[in-house]
Amino acid sequence: MDFIATILFLALVISSTKALDPCGPQPDDSDLLVIPIYGKCSPFNPPKPDSWFNTVMNMASKDPARVKYLSSLVAQKTTAVPIASGQQVLNIGNYIVRVKIGTPGQLMFMVLDTSNDVAWVPCSGCNGCSATTFSPNTSSTYGSLDCGLPQCAQVRGLSCPATGSAACSFNQSYGGDSSFSANLVRDSLGLANDIVPDFAFGCINAISGGSVPPQGLLGLGRGPMSLISQSGALYSGVFSYCLPSFKSYYFSGSLKLGP
Repeated sequence: MDFIATILFLALVISSTKALDPCGPQPDDSDLLVIPIYGKCSPFNPPKPDSWFNTVMNMASKDPARVKYLSSLVAQKTTAVPIASGQQVLNIGNYIVRVKIGTPGQLMFMVLDTSNDVAWVPCSGCNGCSATTFSPNTSSTYGSLDCGLPQCAQVRGLSCPATGSAACSFNQSYGGDSSFSANLVRDSLGLANDIVPDFAFGCINAISGGSVPPQGLLGLGRGPMSLISQSGALYSGVFSYCLPSFKSYYFSGSLKLGP
C-alpha cells in the first residue's frame, strides 16, 4: 500500500506542476501569454552575460529616454501618443507573444507593439537575420501579394514600379539605427487555438543593424493592416492585456482578444 500511495502522490505532484506551468498552453481559446522578453518562457537571452538584477536595471534605465521622447511630442503640440513599451522609437522590446504562422504552424516569438500596424517576420534566406526564421516553402497556405492589390498601398516605405505588376516590397527603419526590407505576403496566423486566415505581413529578406526584433513584430495598432483590423469579426476589433512586470522572471501576463 505504501508503494501505491507513493505512486499516487507523485502523479498528483506532476499533474499539479503541469497545471501551474506559466509557460504551458492556455485553456482559453483567445488568450495569449505576454512574456517578458528575457523571462523564463522566452527563448531570448540578454544581449550580454549579466545577472537578472542588472538586466532589469538596464531595461528600467531606458525609461527616462521614453519620457524625453514623449515630452518632445508635447513640445511639438502632438496630441496622439503611442501606447507602447517604446520599442518602435527607442528599441525597447520588453514583451513578446507566441504565435504560429503557416500551415502547419511554425512557432515564432514576436514582439508585441500597440503603436505599430504591419506585422513582419524574418523569412528563410534572410540576410542578417537570426537563426529562427519562417519558411514559406513548407507552408501550404502561403501566398505572395503584388503591387496591384489594395493592401500594398497601405504599407510605409512602399517600393513598386509605376507600371506593370511586381511583388509588393517595402523598406522601413527601426530603432533609429536599423532597417529592413521585406515583401508583403499572406498566410495563416495562429493565435492560441484561433486561426486568422490570409493574414498579410512583411516577409523580411534583409536586415541592417541590431535593433530589429529577432523573430518579428506583431502590430496591434488601429490601421487597416493591424491584427485587429485583419481579424475582422473574429475579435470584433477588441483586445485587452495585462502586462507582467519586467522584473518577473517566472510569470507572464496575458493578451485577451475579443470582447
